[in-house]
Amino acid sequence: MKSRREAIKGIIAGSAAVSTSGMLSSFTPMKENSRSALKGNINHSVCRWCFPDIPLDKLCEEAKRMGLKGIDLVGPKDWPILKKYGLTSSMCNGAEINLVDGWNNKANHAVLIKNYSEMIERVAKAGYKNLICFSGNRRGMDDETGLVNCTEGLKQILPIAEKNKVILVMELLNSKVNHKDYMCDKSIWGVELCKRLGSENFKLLYDIYHMQIDEGDVIRTIKANSQYYGHYHTAGVPGRHEIDETQELYYPAIMKAIVATGFKGHVAQEFIPLNPDKLASLQKAILICDV
Repeated sequence: MKSRREAIKGIIAGSAAVSTSGMLSSFTPMKENSRSALKGNINHSVCRWCFPDIPLDKLCEEAKRMGLKGIDLVGPKDWPILKKYGLTSSMCNGAEINLVDGWNNKANHAVLIKNYSEMIERVAKAGYKNLICFSGNRRGMDDETGLVNCTEGLKQILPIAEKNKVILVMELLNSKVNHKDYMCDKSIWGVELCKRLGSENFKLLYDIYHMQIDEGDVIRTIKANSQYYGHYHTAGVPGRHEIDETQELYYPAIMKAIVATGFKGHVAQEFIPLNPDKLASLQKAILICDV
């Protein structure tokens, strides 16, 4: 007769096997030429900068084969390449000064207003919708002053964005590990800015990697503030690498929460691959997120 300890060990082993097999099924690589296997609930895209060693033409070709809809963070000079492959520029850039000098400092407003006024029209003319922006670093500035300054500056270009049907999207970045002193580092601050601006043409880029580091509580936060999020980025925590079983976030559940909010925008992979076969990692990430 089995002892109680042996019986419990058997139950635990069996449960672990079931749990592991269930988890690994979510991380099964996508088969070659399996675009039709995608469910269509997520508009997948990928950030260009994470694959610098792969020529853009090659990345677009592979992205198209995998069923992606767009490429993030591609400037105007490369838009013709995306169009050649039928891909959208899912998050346009090129109007910002940089990540640290942003809308929270009035000294930057003149340059930013000029840059964004011109770029909004270029984005619209190209048939795209999203244009990224940044709060900038604090440099000793308190939250309220930053909110007042961002509101004052952004209100000067929002009428242009509204007229051209372009959405300005401010990215939430962590200030703990990667972007020390960045102001828009938590949802509560970004959401308050959205409320003060009061425009459907200003949203937040909820970067899941960054927000796991700075605030956690990812799924509840997404559900509570979904109307203010216009775009999502992924990456594994810790390290910003593959989103597979080597890291702490369970992306299938996060993606299901995003879909449940009715989100129709793009979810872009923004991890830095450790796997020498970087495209295989991208393909695997797409399947993990395709709920």
